[in-house]
Amino acid sequence: MARDVQQMTSYLRRGRVDWATETAGTAMRLQERARARPLLLTERGGVDRYRGVFFVRRDSGLEKLADLTGRTVAFQNTASTSAYFAPAVELLDAGQRLEILLSPMDRPAEDSVGYVFARSEMNVATWVHKGLVDAGVVSNLDWEDIRRMPPAFRADFRIIHETPDYPRALEMVRGDLDPKVEARLREVLLQAANDPDAREALQLFFRTTRFMPVDSASLEALDHLRQGVLRVREQ
Repeated sequence: MARDVQQMTSYLRRGRVDWATETAGTAMRLQERARARPLLLTERGGVDRYRGVFFVRRDSGLEKLADLTGRTVAFQNTASTSAYFAPAVELLDAGQRLEILLSPMDRPAEDSVGYVFARSEMNVATWVHKGLVDAGVVSNLDWEDIRRMPPAFRADFRIIHETPDYPRALEMVRGDLDPKVEARLREVLLQAANDPDAREALQLFFRTTRFMPVDSASLEALDHLRQGVLRVREQ
């Protein structure tokens, strides 16, 4: 087990780990910092792509990303693709300057968007509903999940922006893995969804339903995300 991305990066660099599974944003950090390579796309719970959803209270008067200047946004955590990396990239692409805040009670400069980490989807929804922050971001999957987005809350919310779709998750291998091992691993994983004996193992592996080849559209989306993650980390 790796405690965090830094430790996993070290493991991959030193050859202590051959294969890691990650969400898209963190996978791109491993590619950039540890020279890991995407092996396959991962479908979890029957979903192979997802996106980030910006939402506000219906009575907020906020309509678009440009309206968030001088306002506050709640992300989930620093490892989230749909609720941190992807939406942060959208804000930077829209010309917004991001400013991290000490708490939801803190206020940003008038020319920046202040952000805080709420740690869970329920916290994001609650902070927006109570007016502690002006906007929140969750994945489109969590937006539709009543366990993470109570219907009573969602009735008071309105979506103002959505990020592009990104792969749900990726299987990554270290850059110098034996090509024969890599080829056999790819073959076994691609066949797993059709193997009845693999069903329980796949379910325990983050509710995986199948593995898929990395197509050109996914590579393009991942490259955009990789460059965006670098901007987020730098800015």
